[in-house]
Amino acid sequence: MGGIFGVASKSDCVMDLFFGVDYHSHLGTKRGGMAVSDGESFSRAIHNIENSPFRTKFEHDVEDLHGNLGIGCISDEDPQPLLIQSHLGSFAITTVGKISNQKEIIEELYKSGPVYFLEQSGSRINSTEITAVLINQKPTFEEGIEYAQEMIKGSMSILILTHKGIYAARDRYGRTPITLGEKPGSYCATLESHAFLNLGYRCYRELGAGELVYIDEKGITTLRKPREEMKICSFLWVYYGYPTAVYEGVNVEQMRYNCGKLLARRDDVDADIVAGVPDSGTAHAIGYANESGIPFARPFIKYTPTWPRSFTPTHQAQRNLVAHMKLIPVEALIFNKDLLLIDDSIVRGTQLRETTDFLYNSGAKHVHVRPACPPIMYGCKYLNFSRSNSDLDLIARRIIRDREGDYVSPEILKDYTDPDSKNYKEMVEELRKIQHFSTLKFNRLDDLIESIGLPECKLCTYCWNGKE
Repeated sequence: MGGIFGVASKSDCVMDLFFGVDYHSHLGTKRGGMAVSDGESFSRAIHNIENSPFRTKFEHDVEDLHGNLGIGCISDEDPQPLLIQSHLGSFAITTVGKISNQKEIIEELYKSGPVYFLEQSGSRINSTEITAVLINQKPTFEEGIEYAQEMIKGSMSILILTHKGIYAARDRYGRTPITLGEKPGSYCATLESHAFLNLGYRCYRELGAGELVYIDEKGITTLRKPREEMKICSFLWVYYGYPTAVYEGVNVEQMRYNCGKLLARRDDVDADIVAGVPDSGTAHAIGYANESGIPFARPFIKYTPTWPRSFTPTHQAQRNLVAHMKLIPVEALIFNKDLLLIDDSIVRGTQLRETTDFLYNSGAKHVHVRPACPPIMYGCKYLNFSRSNSDLDLIARRIIRDREGDYVSPEILKDYTDPDSKNYKEMVEELRKIQHFSTLKFNRLDDLIESIGLPECKLCTYCWNGKE
């Protein structure tokens, strides 16, 4: 998905920027970057972080970067921040989001006049560059940012660094959060609210959906008020968010406890222990254990010193290998036991099936699985939360195709999202057999929404029910 951080200070901001960006490392997989301004010129550093943490790659750059204004990112795709020179002046830009209508935007820009883009490998074009070109179509940053967000289907939250200050814009429907922080002499904007806590900042407020502010060392000025309509991504709480993060006033860790509690209330399985698939399933499992009375335990431990996150490698086979290699079984907690596993979700299904098989091979009698969210039916159009190129990469959709054929009407597909329908129950049973689970029961969407505690109309649930 990616994360962004920006800071405006009366003094040098580089160390705050360095650590603020680093606290987003759980959100991105490929590149990190920082850009700073001393009021007259920009300095920038971008590194590949696929095989080495952000801190390791950038710890020497902080000695060479100097300025009181800065922005940075952890990116799951494109190199950024980009340095741009245009009629708006010189600026740096970093973004988080996804442009679902990239082809249409590029064709429209070509029609408007002589425009070019730097082509990356695989004929890809940097989404942040497209955003910058859209902004440059208008006479001011304020108008340009609003125009870009109107044109983009998907989502796009933006930080723009000038020599005088920073523009921070949350995407039109607030699918990703931006929180503002303050301390004496400094202000910051961050995707993850916890990123500034150890730097001495306190929460100033969260930006509303579509809100635009201007930040300098003197304070924060609202340039565009928030929209009424909001669709923040529910999956931030289920999986992506760090446990200490808070979105719309709702803490991630507490939400996961709530989620596990509601899972337990609908369940009557007999198990010896409850375990979470680390790391994101752990808090859900604690909530389940606290409610059910079944002890929480760790029948396998993740070896973190050297293994990266399992979604980091480009190829699925390599991701599966990493996921397998970093989990080490504790046979004393597995042998001859009935285990209940809670994972955050089932997307393709490969990794969880391999985890289940290795538990059986370690002597488990039964492995019951309780995903913390409903079956994922639609690839995300907004945040790149899944790398699926097709909905058929999703195991639930493959099962539906095998049952219904290549074309499935919207009405039939909707029926498969109803946890009380015959089609849904048969799909889940088929998935259970494929995955080698003893039993399988997904969390219900209504319970997931209750766990978050926000009105359903404020949440994006597209990946589960297709509602935009």
